[in-house]
Amino acid sequence: MIDVTIQNFETEVIAASMNTPILIDFWAPWCGPCKSLGPILEQLEVDYQGRFTLVKIDSDQEQQLAQAFGIRSIPTCILMMGGKPVDGFMGAQTATQVRTFLDKHLPSEGELVAEAEADAAKELLQAGDTEAALARLADALAADPGNDDARYDYIKLLIELGGLEEAEATLAPKLTEIPRKLRFEALSQWLNAIQFAATGPYASWTIEQFDEKIALNKRDFDTRFAKARLLMAVGEWTAAMDELLEIIMRDKKWADEAPRKAFVAILELLTPPKPKAAAQASGKTAGGIEVLGKAQVEEDPQAALVSKYRRQLSMVLN
Repeated sequence: MIDVTIQNFETEVIAASMNTPILIDFWAPWCGPCKSLGPILEQLEVDYQGRFTLVKIDSDQEQQLAQAFGIRSIPTCILMMGGKPVDGFMGAQTATQVRTFLDKHLPSEGELVAEAEADAAKELLQAGDTEAALARLADALAADPGNDDARYDYIKLLIELGGLEEAEATLAPKLTEIPRKLRFEALSQWLNAIQFAATGPYASWTIEQFDEKIALNKRDFDTRFAKARLLMAVGEWTAAMDELLEIIMRDKKWADEAPRKAFVAILELLTPPKPKAAAQASGKTAGGIEVLGKAQVEEDPQAALVSKYRRQLSMVLN
């Protein structure tokens, strides 16, 4: 439990809530219901073992904070996640009622384990230890099978490392969902391209052979599409998209729009992962308190590449 003032609000609430949910208890020393609710909140913080952090704000002493959150009566509790308020309640509550409120929003223990394993996997990947990262992602998925982020990262790394059978098996449940999520459809497209490159009729062809055949007939879409899939299989993403655009420009509906679908899949595979939840770009909370300074954001080169090709596809389709 932490006592918060306007001076440490940014650090203890806004910044801290990027990693751990923060439950703010607006109270006052003279408030009878506050005195009954306070010990309940403090015990729950212990019981939940780090799944949230309790902070207390004296609404009499910190009127600017109370006004910013629109506090009209106390006790009032506000749950902060990702730098923003997500829910709250007013008045004294029983322990059971507060548990119900918390469980509606807080990640489960399995989700927390999965998140920790996934974060460790990212660090291992940055260090170049792909096998250890793969093991961590497997642990993350085992702890929380419903974690789509962990599943996606695990399948993608499996494909990169050549574990195609395991990738296919791990991907299969997501391909039965209706509608399919684009990220898993993209992995399916990539996996199919790799299998096509290994066993299809063009498996032994060189790029020069493709180019010679296409030069004879620029509308030889079968050959163009096969070339694009082979380029996709080996990670020559921009070359693959350039070839797919050539088909789409000439016939948008060819083969049930297979080139467009492959193009969109590549864009999805190349799109950098979203950063963890951040505070509002304005640097203010929902109540209007200025909490963060202005920061200049430079576009990631890969994100710029994705934006460029997304625009090209839009121009061709419109």
